[in-house]
Amino acid sequence: MKHRKVRDVMTRAVTVTTSTQFKDLARMVAGRGIGALPVLGRHGTVVGVVSEADLLAKEKFQHDPGSRPAMRHRRALRAKAAGDTAGDVMTRHPVTVRPDATVAEAARLLSRHHASGLPVIDENGALAGIVGPRDVLGVFLRPDREIRAEIIRDVLAGYLGTNPALVRVDVTDGLVTVAGEVERKSMLASVAPAVRAVDGVIGVRCQLSYAIDDTRIPFTADLGGY
Repeated sequence: MKHRKVRDVMTRAVTVTTSTQFKDLARMVAGRGIGALPVLGRHGTVVGVVSEADLLAKEKFQHDPGSRPAMRHRRALRAKAAGDTAGDVMTRHPVTVRPDATVAEAARLLSRHHASGLPVIDENGALAGIVGPRDVLGVFLRPDREIRAEIIRDVLAGYLGTNPALVRVDVTDGLVTVAGEVERKSMLASVAPAVRAVDGVIGVRCQLSYAIDDTRIPFTADLGGY
C-alpha cells in the first residue's frame, strides 16, 4: 500500500536568521498565520525554530513575573522572555523530518513533541520545506472515490489477494464499510487494520464472510495399524 509522503504535503518554509528582531518574528507569526519559523545559521543550516509558544514567553513573564514553574524550565522561559532576536527565543535542536517520511510519521512527531511545525531536511542537510498540523490533516480530505479505489486495488487485490468482485466497498466521508466474502477465514483479521492504514480512512466497519475455513487443522486418519 502506498502512503502519502511528507514531500507531498509540505509547504514552502518562511525562514529567519538568528538576528531577526522579535517584532518581525511576531509580525510573521501573528500577521501571516505562520505556525513555525525555521531559523537558519551562518551556513544556511537549520539551527532552531521559532514558534508562537516561544514568542508568548515574553508576554507571560511581563504579566506574570511571579509564576513559579520548575526551576530549570523557569530559567529557560525567562531567557526567552528577555530575548530580542530569533537566536534568543528560538527552540534549539528542533525535531526535523525527511521528505520521504510518511505523513503518519510526521503526525506522530508533531504530537509527541507538541510541535507547531517540523522543518523538512533533505539528504544533503538542506531545508526543503516545513510540515505542520494543517498539512497532515489534509490527508483526511481525500475524496471518497480515491480511498475506495485504493482499498479495492491495494488492500483487497494486492495485499490480501482475494477477489475484489466479491466484496462491496462503500466510503462516505472517510468512513468505510466492507461487506461480502473473502476467500479464506484467516484473512478476516487483516481486513480492518489494512483498510485503516489507507490514507484518509477515519473508521472501518466489516461485514464479511469467508469461502474456506483455513484455520482448522485437517483430520488425518492413522493408517499405520498394528
